[in-house]
Amino acid sequence: MANLSKIISSVKDSSLVEKAFDFAKNAHRGQKRFSGEDYIFHPLRVAEILAQLKLDSKTIAAGLLHDVPDDTSIPLKEIEKNFGKEISFLVSGVSKLGKIRYPKFPLKLKSIEDRLEEPIDLRAENLRKMFLAMAEDLRVILIKLADRLHNMETLNHVSKEKQKRIALETLEIFAPLADRLGIGEIKGKLEDLAFLYLYPDQYYWLLKHVKERYEEREKYLKKVLPVLKEILKKEQIFPLEICYRAKTYWSLYQKLLRKEMDFDQIHDLLAMRIIVDEIKTCYQILGILHRYWRPLPGKIKDYIAFPKPNGYQSLHTTCFCLEGKITEFQIRTKKMDEEAKFGICAHWAHKEKIPQTFLKRELSWVSQLKDWQKEIQNPKEFLESLKIDFFKNRIFVFTPKGEVINLPEGATPVDFAYAVHTEIGNHCVGAKINGKLAPLSRVLKNGDLIEILVDKNKKPSLDWLGFVKTSLAKIRIKKSLRKESKKENLERGIKILNRELKELGISFLNQLLKQKLIKSLHFKDWENLVLALGLGEISIKEIVKILAKEKEILPLPKPKTKKEKVQILLGGEKGISFQLAKCCLPQPGDKILAYITSRQKASVHKILCPNLKRKKQKFPQKIVKASWEREERILYPVLLKIEAIDRIGLFKDISSAISSLSLNILSCQAKSQPKSQPAVIFLEIEVSGLEELKKALDQLKLVEGVLEVKRI
Repeated sequence: MANLSKIISSVKDSSLVEKAFDFAKNAHRGQKRFSGEDYIFHPLRVAEILAQLKLDSKTIAAGLLHDVPDDTSIPLKEIEKNFGKEISFLVSGVSKLGKIRYPKFPLKLKSIEDRLEEPIDLRAENLRKMFLAMAEDLRVILIKLADRLHNMETLNHVSKEKQKRIALETLEIFAPLADRLGIGEIKGKLEDLAFLYLYPDQYYWLLKHVKERYEEREKYLKKVLPVLKEILKKEQIFPLEICYRAKTYWSLYQKLLRKEMDFDQIHDLLAMRIIVDEIKTCYQILGILHRYWRPLPGKIKDYIAFPKPNGYQSLHTTCFCLEGKITEFQIRTKKMDEEAKFGICAHWAHKEKIPQTFLKRELSWVSQLKDWQKEIQNPKEFLESLKIDFFKNRIFVFTPKGEVINLPEGATPVDFAYAVHTEIGNHCVGAKINGKLAPLSRVLKNGDLIEILVDKNKKPSLDWLGFVKTSLAKIRIKKSLRKESKKENLERGIKILNRELKELGISFLNQLLKQKLIKSLHFKDWENLVLALGLGEISIKEIVKILAKEKEILPLPKPKTKKEKVQILLGGEKGISFQLAKCCLPQPGDKILAYITSRQKASVHKILCPNLKRKKQKFPQKIVKASWEREERILYPVLLKIEAIDRIGLFKDISSAISSLSLNILSCQAKSQPKSQPAVIFLEIEVSGLEELKKALDQLKLVEGVLEVKRI
């Protein structure tokens, strides 16, 4: 039974935790669990686990209250009224996670040997992603993990069928979640409990064969311990702690499968763990161990310099120790040890005492968690950062049948269609997002339900390449385009080029510009370039990028009223006297080098200046690197004509689209039109060149209701 007084003594705001306990106790009064005990013992145990993870008072209070809205007659509003929005938000998040619909077909229980080859059920992988995508605060996940751990601890009270289902969900979903959050303590317990219910024969076989080996190994390490302490004392090193670490049963069995069930090949059944205060001491101890006991080649692992994907840090080495027996040593700081046990929760350890700088990890679900090294100065800022905004890189959307599709942020219905099936992608003509018709270029949002409309006579459009995000979609579209005739692809290429030039306000391309494009893009002639454009082998953006360098395409910039002094860095340093060479007149943005004159002054030249080349051959030691401290941003005024279906909020959305690119709006004017015709808006903006203009046009096309955008 969980000890309430122990929980209360471990937190700063004990009155909040006591109040939450009393509220939950009254709410669950008269309710019993399958075990026959009072229901309150479940939230109390959840709170105890959260306290052991060193979480804050509000999270522990939410743990005590997490089942109230779903299992009692008390609504969420009452929790908000009594405990505030933050705790209510956490409780609501746990409730939502409990409502996630598991796959229509149950997760498949593989044989324990097959699991070694393919450890993750792909549907379970999607579920793990959905858990994090739906939770807006990481603490929701932590409460859910604590809830699941206690459910596993009392699983013997439910039916055999339910035991298998819950244990499999635990192994496939909850244990990997704990692992990716670096919470080794929870991960190990969940795996071992699931092991017992899913593979009882293998579990009891392991228990029978490992018990004697554990005892034998412990007896041996007790002999090593005083010798190790004496060695370190002689070297003037005094560890904070030296202990043994036993391998968890599930982890041990997985390793045995890889080692052909040979216990003699398992050297870390029990490992000696050395805890110190500083990183430098870790490396000192590693060197000392290797001086006294010969290390096994290839068994030295530096997880301090190269942490594991979930943030785990430690030095591991395996040596021929006393009596020539192979022994594993793990060396780490106290902070690393806490993080290995409690993962991201370790950052709450001192949160309520003093502000401190500590690391946080951004979670990115591409294949595994990634480390990041951004420092945060105070606990409040850290808690804010725990909002799961690391999903900015991925979104999770649904098929009409409820399957989860994982796509990159910015993905469109076309990306979705190809992710479901190539034929659906090749023949899609439209999409419904959350039951409403939407353009194929519409950017999808997390949690959208997508239905693709298909027509067997429809073929992929080259225009799709302008907005799809996934490599899969791009490859399939290009493959389909190549099947068409040369004439069709040439006509498409010409059409795309003319349309783009018209939008950018370019009347025609002269022969000089065409030759420049042919040369820059490495084509034999103009026809081959246009053909490649029609096939999607080059994009219109590549053409725009080259044209952007031609200053005559855009009007001259408005004259500057104030001339700023040009600053140049010489050898990375500023403040050194220089002059701009009159022979080549370098301008901000040009690539430059400097030549140190006889008067110890720097003469700055364009990198291709003939005079500089001669000086470089004659006096190479006098040439120094140079760069512009701040390149002058030349802005061009551009007038755009926008046609759109009139609606409330149209001006605001157009303004937001331009602001999102950090561009200035010089003027915005609407033309009076009959109700039956689209609204016409004239928008004058400032851009630095053709590339930026292209981005602005593309961004405006994404605004709901916009039919056409072009430069006039």
